[in-house]
Amino acid sequence: MTIQQAGIQQALGAYRSATAATEKNGTEAAPAPSFQALLKNEIGEGVTALRHSEETSLKALVGQADVQALVEAISAAELSLQKVTAIRDRVLTAYQEIIRMPV
Repeated sequence: MTIQQAGIQQALGAYRSATAATEKNGTEAAPAPSFQALLKNEIGEGVTALRHSEETSLKALVGQADVQALVEAISAAELSLQKVTAIRDRVLTAYQEIIRMPV
């Protein structure tokens, strides 16, 4: 399973658990966090992964980190960057759709 597929599976799992909670109770689930909070959280996770990758890369340059740790950190950073890029693309698409709406 590629990193991108793992991210998609994680998102699908979160969606399924949220819809299952709603169906099980027959009512709406607890209020979800705001879009702003979700966006801030995802971007924060992306920045954290990139910083960790950078720190691990610097440690590997001086011989303090092994190759496996370096590859794992870079893969996590790549996944985070793809996720943030996908979120950005969706936000821009939504904005463009709103702009096209007739007044």
